[in-house]
Amino acid sequence: MTNSLDLFARSPALLRMPSWLGPDVHEEMDLTFEPGDYKITPGDRWTVVLLKTGETVYSGIGPVEILRSPH
Repeated sequence: MTNSLDLFARSPALLRMPSWLGPDVHEEMDLTFEPGDYKITPGDRWTVVLLKTGETVYSGIGPVEILRSPH
């Protein structure tokens, strides 16, 4: 039987960013909140900001994407 709390569990997000190792290599970083809780701003340095607090969780090379974590 499924625990009713599991139905409302929030899945964390995953930040996927390029690696200095090459164009087909990516690095990933687990994020605490849902993908919609973050804002990506492209530019010379791409930034990812947690909307709830204004905290910058990433500033670096892009492009980056935020995915639902498989964990």
